[in-house]
Amino acid sequence: MIKIALFDAKPYDKPAFDRYGAQGGVEYHYFETKLTEETASLAAGYDGVCAFVNDDLSRPVIEKLYSLGIRLAVLRCAGFNNVDLQAAYGKIHVLRVPAYSPHAVAEHAMALLLTSVRRIHKAYNRTREFNFSLNGLAGFDLFGKTVGVIGAGKIGRAFIDICRGFSMRVLYYDKFAGEIEGATSVSLDTLFQESDVISLHCPLTEETDHLICAQTLAQMKKGVIIINTSRGGLIDAEDLLAAIKEKQVGAALLDVYEEESDLFFEDVSGHILQDDVLSRLLSMPNVIVTSHQAFLTEEALSAIAETTTQNAVDFFAGKPLVNEVCYRCESFGECKKQRKGKCF
Repeated sequence: MIKIALFDAKPYDKPAFDRYGAQGGVEYHYFETKLTEETASLAAGYDGVCAFVNDDLSRPVIEKLYSLGIRLAVLRCAGFNNVDLQAAYGKIHVLRVPAYSPHAVAEHAMALLLTSVRRIHKAYNRTREFNFSLNGLAGFDLFGKTVGVIGAGKIGRAFIDICRGFSMRVLYYDKFAGEIEGATSVSLDTLFQESDVISLHCPLTEETDHLICAQTLAQMKKGVIIINTSRGGLIDAEDLLAAIKEKQVGAALLDVYEEESDLFFEDVSGHILQDDVLSRLLSMPNVIVTSHQAFLTEEALSAIAETTTQNAVDFFAGKPLVNEVCYRCESFGECKKQRKGKCF
């Protein structure tokens, strides 16, 4: 039996992981605490660790886990910006879930957009208090509007398909994507200048860190709507707040936030929020924040548990690790994984 320490565990994680773990011979032990340098010692005696988006897999944590005999870290998410891949190379194999339900995230992005432009959240609150006035609830049609999609991977393409269903004009920017039917590939500058709505579906890298900042916000149409269901670090939150106050940004629809790690997935309603930027964003009538829930569908949870479990099973069975990531895969011409089935 393979024993995996699963950190930052939530009640909705357990059913699917228990089900697929039993099928694959993997026994998950759930820890509510996040993986940090202080909590890494909890992994002692386990065969591997399972981490989520706000767990810390920086160099000190990698070294601590390695000293405990851990050789496998399975991420139950697609992104890996919280992992020091260079520190992990040669010590701990890192595997992820590259795709679980791109439709879940894409549909959530559109749900945020529709909620905002049709004032659904405001109407919901009014009618619960028996206020049936329509004053201040006028929205606008998505039909014919221009949407700019940054990142045309599986999630970005799913969102593009949804937008095409609303008869929107679709622009997209992705250095690696080919032609997409019904959408036009453009430069970032063109996308910023012509889009009524901008939706972020790209990973967080050194190149995309603070992609949305004062400089790029100034290029956009006045009243632009920005959607982020990818990673919080894509947006400079302070610059976004300033642009909202100046009415350069008409609405910000955020499922992620740069400093979310100590807040999202937790109930802090009984505490005073210390993050002044987030507090001010939440006070804005044209800002909607959800707490990194775009992935949260039954289908996605099942797919995440299935792939994560298979990643662990493949590792201990000595099979090729198709979902392994390392810093050499893109930085060096020849990837060992293509020859040997694993990165090292």
